Amino acid sequence: MESSPESSPSSSESSAKLAAQGAITLRPATLADAASIADIYNYEVENTTATMDLVTRSLTEQQEWLADRSGAFAAIVAVHGGQVVGFASLSPYKERAAYRPTVEDSVYVRRDMGRRGIGKLLLTGVIDLAATSGFHSVMARIEASGEASRALHTACGFREVGVEIEVGRKFNRWLDMVLLQKML
Repeated sequence: MESSPESSPSSSESSAKLAAQGAITLRPATLADAASIADIYNYEVENTTATMDLVTRSLTEQQEWLADRSGAFAAIVAVHGGQVVGFASLSPYKERAAYRPTVEDSVYVRRDMGRRGIGKLLLTGVIDLAATSGFHSVMARIEASGEASRALHTACGFREVGVEIEVGRKFNRWLDMVLLQKML
């Protein structure tokens, strides 16, 4: 998740303002973005609890991940100065058929690009994608100490709906996951 939230009253307003400045653009991710996405993601795998993955992705694995994503589950990237500086995607919330109207978001921003509204722009982008794709709600599963990610989601209209106690283990410690939800 993004390292720090934007502190403005409306996620749509700040995202639109940033995009209007021409500083950051969003577009669908392509296979050519795999190396940049892997760099961003692998940093989080190795250094943070923003993801529960324990093993980094190779370039081939990242390309396969991108190739498997399409339609409402396609990844999007934020681009600044011709470089991918963040990415986001939607995933099925659960495998059982009755859960299909609900999706889960993932948002990652390159660490040196935090606090510029990129996470908010990406999250707003996947929320819009979820809404136009006919989903009913979006879930976020955030490690409990991820206050910036929780604040970002709250600023974008999510509310906390539960806590999963000690469901993950990373860096030799048990981790709680906070569940947030946005109804569309």
